[in-house]
Amino acid sequence: MTRSKKSEVILGLENEFKEAQAIVVCDYRGLNVKKLEVLRNSAREQGVKVQVVKNTLANIALNNVNKDGLELKDTNIYVWGEDQLSVTKVVAKFEENNSDLFKIKLAHIDGEVADANKVRALSKMPSRDELIAMLLQVWNAPIQNFTIGLNALKEKKEQAV
Repeated sequence: MTRSKKSEVILGLENEFKEAQAIVVCDYRGLNVKKLEVLRNSAREQGVKVQVVKNTLANIALNNVNKDGLELKDTNIYVWGEDQLSVTKVVAKFEENNSDLFKIKLAHIDGEVADANKVRALSKMPSRDELIAMLLQVWNAPIQNFTIGLNALKEKKEQAV
């Protein structure tokens, strides 16, 4: 890879990492292309990006956008996105299905370095849409109970007549 190509890759990664709320580094040693495509497809559906990058280039890009603290060694695949929960859900689900070949190493979430356990814990939190659905159910419950009560009262009065 030429020096100009490397600087081009670093600049592209800087632009991507600058906007990312979560960057997860995973070990993918032993995964075949089919399984990597499954990861990429599930990530694409969630608006998450996946890329294999040389550690030195990724390290430079991360340091340039003030997201340092990740010790990068061995083979790594980088997963990042603007929505923390989407990123963590994608990698945690893929790790669960491919635990023998895919491991979460570290992450950079909310300006700090997080370990694999924190990534897994975040992945279990409900998403924004799920929280809105829960809130709507809570708001809808009193109205629903009131209508059930009115209906029961109506039926009772009809039976009394």
